[in-house]
Amino acid sequence: MTTVIDGKAVAADVVAKVRVAAEQLIAKTGVVPGIAVVIVGHDPASQVYVASKGKKAKECGFHSIEHALSSDTSESDLVALVEKLNADPAIHGILVQLPLPNHIDAGKIIQTIAADKDVDGFHFTNVGKLGTGELDTAFVPCTPAGSMLLIERALGRDLSGLNAVVVGRSNIVGKPMANLLLNANATVTVAHSRTKDLPALCRSADILVAAVGRPEMIKGDWVKPGATVIDVGINRLDGGANGKSKLVGDVDYASAAEQAGAITPVPGGVGPMTIALLMANTVVSAFRAAGQAAPRF
Repeated sequence: MTTVIDGKAVAADVVAKVRVAAEQLIAKTGVVPGIAVVIVGHDPASQVYVASKGKKAKECGFHSIEHALSSDTSESDLVALVEKLNADPAIHGILVQLPLPNHIDAGKIIQTIAADKDVDGFHFTNVGKLGTGELDTAFVPCTPAGSMLLIERALGRDLSGLNAVVVGRSNIVGKPMANLLLNANATVTVAHSRTKDLPALCRSADILVAAVGRPEMIKGDWVKPGATVIDVGINRLDGGANGKSKLVGDVDYASAAEQAGAITPVPGGVGPMTIALLMANTVVSAFRAAGQAAPRF
């Protein structure tokens, strides 16, 4: 029988632990974890995501602020706002919602965020720490961190002897995912658009992580029997005649579930973990700022 990995339940458990940790930090030091979210423009999907971040932050007992800027905000004004937040001791996590308008260099803005408040894990300092195994002081990008937590729940923290294949080499998911798996002692291959015979490579994987942004690309006959399949993809398909669109992953769930030992659904798998780990990173940042030993989730 295939185990369906319930990301909603694991995310709820993480958020509950974050809330307890925040309460303990406040009681011991008076420090309230603070998070600032900056959104530029009026992209509907970004607005929904920012609203959900704010709601979750309040659920965790955080001090949460939002800066909603017009789409014609200059790059220099955005840099100035980020630098102001860097200097604010009440703020422990800074998020600049992507995408940004074309006239703003997103890379420059990300690198302006102080590394110790970069709870998205995109600053070069955090990227370098992850790449060299300094996980105790790094902030790891939230989607791969959440995916790794789901893998740990299924297989444990030590993945020695297991082959992992990550399909996708993005800086946001694929590369950090590979580093996390390496750190857990898995043998890791990163596949991408130029990989030869991708189906055969996927069939070698005890752990298969799909993060390519192509709906239902990975079929059931690509999956090794008993493998753990983590589907990071979120793709909206046109509903056709009935007009209802639906969300699907990068894995053809119906056929893959017949082969896999454990698999994440879409929706309800990796998705809820992203915001949960964002909250976890923020409370860890607050603990560090207060000179306290940070919890692990």
